[in-house]
Amino acid sequence: MFKQLKDHYANWVYVVGGFLLLEIFVFNPGLIFSLLVSIGMMYISKKSLQGGVGKILFWVGLLILIVSILNMVTVKIILFMILAYYLFQLFQKKNTTDVIKPIIKDKETEPFTQEPIIKKEPLFTNSFYNRNITPDHVYEWHDINIQCGITNTMVDLSYTVLPEGETVMMIKNIVGDVKLYIPYDMEVSINHSIFFGSYHIFGEEEENAWNKNVSIRTANFDQAETRVKIFTSFIAGSLEVKRI
Repeated sequence: MFKQLKDHYANWVYVVGGFLLLEIFVFNPGLIFSLLVSIGMMYISKKSLQGGVGKILFWVGLLILIVSILNMVTVKIILFMILAYYLFQLFQKKNTTDVIKPIIKDKETEPFTQEPIIKKEPLFTNSFYNRNITPDHVYEWHDINIQCGITNTMVDLSYTVLPEGETVMMIKNIVGDVKLYIPYDMEVSINHSIFFGSYHIFGEEEENAWNKNVSIRTANFDQAETRVKIFTSFIAGSLEVKRI
């Protein structure tokens, strides 16, 4: 059942993505210029400019990006369908009579103990603009899985102790820079996806990467008892992974 539900949503993603690409590249190719200009302005503001000029350039680029996306016919149709769906659900809820039934618990079938769970505070949380930086002192490690807007992230693994086995780190950005500092004795695998930007990974680098997917791993990764698997993806930004 889960697989069918997953395939159902995947099919919808393919259909919507196809319509978006069709509109951008066939019916409205001028939109490509607007998107590239807005993303470029935000990238330059985060990469090179500081102070008031950088903030102004960033917000102007963000405004152009939002207006360009909202002007797409496909996006308008999607928003209209979402609104219609929620209005329909609200209408259905108001016209449904609530039936209250007593709940009878069977002591023989009721479980005696509840399954124990452990809830931990994540190291980072999803952030649209605030920077994510690990402490500059010893800290307890938690796996990272974040989705960010326009922000920078810095992870220093030299101040923590990783558990045995495979540690996973997933960072998704719209625009921003990510810096990862890896100890020399740590085995690591990096899978990086970027639409436009640059990457520097253990000597492998490219300044003007365009629609690239890069996969790099250290020589003894498969045999290591403790290892780190890193997944990063940006629309625009830079990735730096180096030893310390």
